[in-house]
Amino acid sequence: MENELIVRDCITDLVIPALNEEGAIGKVVLSVPKALVRNIIVVDNGSTDDTVSVAGKQGAIVLSESERGYGAACLRGIEYSISQPQPPDVIAFMDGDFSDHAEEIDTLIDPIKHNIADLVLGSRVMGKREKGSLTPQQVVGNKIATSLLKYFYDQSYTDLGPFRAIRTESLLLLQMKDRNYGWTVEMQIKAAKNKLRILEVPVSYRNRIGYSKVSGTIKGSVMAGYKIIHTLLKHS
Repeated sequence: MENELIVRDCITDLVIPALNEEGAIGKVVLSVPKALVRNIIVVDNGSTDDTVSVAGKQGAIVLSESERGYGAACLRGIEYSISQPQPPDVIAFMDGDFSDHAEEIDTLIDPIKHNIADLVLGSRVMGKREKGSLTPQQVVGNKIATSLLKYFYDQSYTDLGPFRAIRTESLLLLQMKDRNYGWTVEMQIKAAKNKLRILEVPVSYRNRIGYSKVSGTIKGSVMAGYKIIHTLLKHS
């Protein structure tokens, strides 16, 4: 009976950081299963194109975060979500470039609904992905980072992917701080340290629309790699 109540009453908000994604964000918002998600929150991170208007026209709640950084945008979305008269039971995250398959969000939410997990991570490594959707530097970086996570925190992960869902009370327990490249790894480190029930599920992944601000440039890749390693060592 308890699990039936969790399933019926589970409220999910989805946070989507976005920067110059006018060609993708409309498709992303439209592909989200509205029966499963209460609020689709697009956090614009300083776009100079029509990302804001496209997202708004498709029914998303559009917020602005002037400080550039993936983590800063995620934190802004969380702030809005938990400030609602009825905070969500679950907060999910995904990218705004149409690389994630939003229709698979149920595979992330269901284990939390059924009280099996507190944090569910979509693994692109375990799932089906289009050729070229993960760059060589992403594949290598993922392998190094997940190996270090296993070494320092005795927690097995296969991916640092953006598509994930977490119980709201668990998210608040983690006291997330990172405001840029270290956001995903910080969550996974703190989840392990706080003994959350962590589950990885396979998700599909396709080539993004547009170019990546991180893996699409040498500077972005280097900075992201440095920040991930720095975050791993700092929390160890």
